[in-house]
Amino acid sequence: MDLETGFHQNHPKVRWKQSWRTVLALAYQSLGVVYGDLSTSPLYVFKSTFAEDIEHSETNEEIFGALSFIFWTLTLVPLLKYVFIVLKADDNGEGGTFALYSLLCRHARVSSLPNCQLADEELSSYRKEIPKLALTSFGLRLKSILEKYRVLQRFLLVLALVGACMVIGDGVLTPALSVFSAVSGVELAMAKEHHKYVEVPVACLILIALFALQHYGTHRVGHLFAPVVILWLLCISSIGLYNIIHWNPHIYKALSPVHMYKFIKKTQTQGWKSLGGILLCITGSEAMFADLGHFSQLSIQIAFTSFVYPSLILAYMGQAAYLSQHHVIENDYRIGFYISVPKNLRVPVLLIALLAAVVGSQAIITGTFSIIKQCSSLGCFPRVKIVHTSSKFHGQIYIPEINWILMMLCLAVTIGFRDTKRMGNASGLAVITVMLVTTCLMSLVIVLCWHQSVFLAIGFVVLFGTIEAMFFSASVIKFLEGAWVPIALSLIFMLVMYVWHYGTIKKYEFDVQNKVSVDWLLSLGPTLGIVRVRGIGLVHTELVSGIPAIFSHFVTNLPAFHQVLIFLCVKSVPVPHVGHEERFLVGHIGPREHRVYRCIVRYGYRDIHKDDVEFEKDLVCSVAEFIRKQKDGSAPDGLSVNGELCSDDEAMTVVGTPSTHLEGVQLRMGQDGPSGPEVQEIRASPVNHKRRVRFVVPESPKIDDGSRAELRDLHEAREAGVAYILGHAYVQAKQGSGLVKRMVINLGYEFLRRNSRTSTDSLTVPHASTLEVGMVYHV
Repeated sequence: MDLETGFHQNHPKVRWKQSWRTVLALAYQSLGVVYGDLSTSPLYVFKSTFAEDIEHSETNEEIFGALSFIFWTLTLVPLLKYVFIVLKADDNGEGGTFALYSLLCRHARVSSLPNCQLADEELSSYRKEIPKLALTSFGLRLKSILEKYRVLQRFLLVLALVGACMVIGDGVLTPALSVFSAVSGVELAMAKEHHKYVEVPVACLILIALFALQHYGTHRVGHLFAPVVILWLLCISSIGLYNIIHWNPHIYKALSPVHMYKFIKKTQTQGWKSLGGILLCITGSEAMFADLGHFSQLSIQIAFTSFVYPSLILAYMGQAAYLSQHHVIENDYRIGFYISVPKNLRVPVLLIALLAAVVGSQAIITGTFSIIKQCSSLGCFPRVKIVHTSSKFHGQIYIPEINWILMMLCLAVTIGFRDTKRMGNASGLAVITVMLVTTCLMSLVIVLCWHQSVFLAIGFVVLFGTIEAMFFSASVIKFLEGAWVPIALSLIFMLVMYVWHYGTIKKYEFDVQNKVSVDWLLSLGPTLGIVRVRGIGLVHTELVSGIPAIFSHFVTNLPAFHQVLIFLCVKSVPVPHVGHEERFLVGHIGPREHRVYRCIVRYGYRDIHKDDVEFEKDLVCSVAEFIRKQKDGSAPDGLSVNGELCSDDEAMTVVGTPSTHLEGVQLRMGQDGPSGPEVQEIRASPVNHKRRVRFVVPESPKIDDGSRAELRDLHEAREAGVAYILGHAYVQAKQGSGLVKRMVINLGYEFLRRNSRTSTDSLTVPHASTLEVGMVYHV
């Protein structure tokens, strides 16, 4: 029976069925996460299009032209560009603006991370499958130019940050626009002069409740998201189909591109301005790419092509069919979504629309949290508190500071604008800017990462860039009518990002220029009376080679340090995820008799930094595993970590995370633990301590006497306790600096540093064992 069961489980048909079950399940889940924003756009597209720029005439040329524009925009941008092209540009399964930037960083060495190493290129997720085609001659020239000029590298970083800032701006505008548009259904139940006094308070209350519930995490109500969006899409598509059949069965003729020409010919400049409202039909398209890491390429493609796209087309056709037979508009707000809904269905549709708006807003808020986390990982945003709201679902995070800032900005937009027209102008500009950034980065990915012809990249830019530039120009022209909001928000966030990134780079350069060697440090022993005290000294640093100046400052003023010294660097690498088996890089600093080690802990820009009590144990075990693998007193076969900013030669060894890879050295507390022929115990000398610690070391490979003594010293130090030595750098512009640099460093960066989290907030650092060393950095 066991054999039969095993054969049955490995049968190709069963695997095929299981994989398709998984894909369909992911497609179902993606409806609630990815398409909430896109599916609620019918609430406000026609209303924003016909707000003031064009009028709804009896010839129906405006309605037919707008419908034609909506149809082809939905077909070319979300369907053709994102579903069939951009989704293929994933970074090890992850998507979004930073995924494209990460791909370019790895293929052209344009990373902005200061502590990069050649060893990072050996990561399995770094070395993606190379395309069969060789890099074209133009691609080689482009790569060399990007690697040669720092200005172009900064331009690429700024381009990626502009996209990130616009996503953050969209996180402010989309909840306000979606909720306010859904609430606007009450306008049909009361007089125009009264309904606005109800809409704004109700919308504000819903927004406050939405942001107040963020700390619970989306996983608690996530199972309701997909049914809500499915119900909403079925609702609007059914109403659309009813309106088509009942009012204008020949509305499909309006899909012809000829009607776009007639629309522009008749309306001219005003029609061009109204494209800013038509643009809103593709809000949320970027989410298909940004949320790729939570699902799969095939599941998103299936969900959009089979359900979301047809439902949206039917909804817009239904609205157009209704409006084509109703030319007498009593009030300017009557051309909205709810007027095309049958009267006896308006209340239930209003309730469903509110739920769908909340779901769509939830998705963009979560996406904003993810963008902030990625910017922080790449050193482009001040460190913030990141709370992981779910232990099961990856990527569900909550950032308290950002949440309340978004809420206040969202309420300010709702109260300040009080209508969907200006909200739509603002949201449209944010959406189209992100799409333009994606188009620009994709053209580089086509040449540098996919090794395709430059003519293919030019064709991609010409086709989609022209469409998006047209919408962008129609949005920018409405700068004074609301489009200034995303620009202002982006400038503020870009200023914060630039100041923080500039200050971080200058601080790291100071560390590199003022680092000292361990030989110089140990040579001070006879003159300064440096002594080694019991225990492990854990020195946090951002350097990947050399001794940081802040430690030499400490030991010069207090000439003593621990019997085992570990320089710990927690760094980000330009990949989405680093596997547990490649998390730690460990090596000696100086001769092994000094008992000084370097441990580099690597995280991807989407990896989770949890408050983990196991981190200290994993760190000590990774050093023990490094010692065990040494051969004849020399460092094990490792990797050279000579980076661009690293001058010291240090052999490092990749060590897996002990808590997830049990084949290495394990740490046991107390007397319990595995024993027998497969393991051996190394205990510290019999000294009376409150807690007993022992290493459980595998028999193979055999360790020599020197390594055993080194393990025993590490053991004794671990039993004596761990002291955390943290640097507290006060960064100031050096004398003679210009006015702008003094303002950026002394005012901007110092203000952000004082009001941001420390670099060790993601680690469990006991206050009783913490020693903070202050030092002034003149950069």
